[in-house]
Amino acid sequence: MNSPLAAAITVSLVPESRGGPFVLTDGLESSLATAASVGFPAVEIFPPSAEALDARELKRLLGVHGLSLAAMGTGAGWVVQKLRLTDPDPAIRGRARNFIAGIVDFAGKLGAPAIIGSMQGRVEAGVTRAQALAWMGEALEQLAPRAHEYGVPVLLEPLNRYETNLFTQVAETLEFTRSLRTRNVRLLCDCFHMNIEEVSIESAIRSAGDQVGHVHLADSNRRAAGLGHIPFAPVVAALRDVGYRGYLSAEVLPLPDAAAAARQALAAVRALTA
Repeated sequence: MNSPLAAAITVSLVPESRGGPFVLTDGLESSLATAASVGFPAVEIFPPSAEALDARELKRLLGVHGLSLAAMGTGAGWVVQKLRLTDPDPAIRGRARNFIAGIVDFAGKLGAPAIIGSMQGRVEAGVTRAQALAWMGEALEQLAPRAHEYGVPVLLEPLNRYETNLFTQVAETLEFTRSLRTRNVRLLCDCFHMNIEEVSIESAIRSAGDQVGHVHLADSNRRAAGLGHIPFAPVVAALRDVGYRGYLSAEVLPLPDAAAAARQALAAVRALTA
């Protein structure tokens, strides 16, 4: 990774995600050029699939613009293909695992972790929580060791209650990951979701400790940090206290426009880490 608490910005290559919390959406080449021109050292990419990416071209563009790959999202598996790791249909679960495995391999070869957020799915009617967790565990026992081969973790993201009923808080997510045989799952702590679900964002981070693997620095309204009401100084202090040395990634709405959101996100990270 880059130096401690480096900034990253989200790049979505999925047309269906427009209007969501992704700052740069004008194609890979343009988005990477914009990220570099604003001053970001890294990008977090949300691709349609591993097969939709050209590894050689991505490596070339990252090199041209002096950017690192912070992480790669898997959410298009849900947004576009409606795949979930906890779907009651075993065929869909299998396709979901294969979709994520492709991104684990692609990102891993570039030294970046894959994120499992929306593809975790939810506990559906007629399915017990224990069964959903068993399906999730089965998937992670395959995917996390696969990521380990590249020296990176799999990132599991607790979401807010309006997006899932599976993992919404750090404590329950940690309880689950610690029950697994694999030790290669880390938490993605997203401040927007945590502002809804946690009593204290900084306390939740301290409870996660060295299990914090990635951070989305998004404000209470899902805009760039500083444009909502989350006090981020205690959050960054907690991250430093637990020894987190990773990215503060802007998975935020492109408001008032993408360029302004990007500038605000970077300015916030610089101010918080000065």
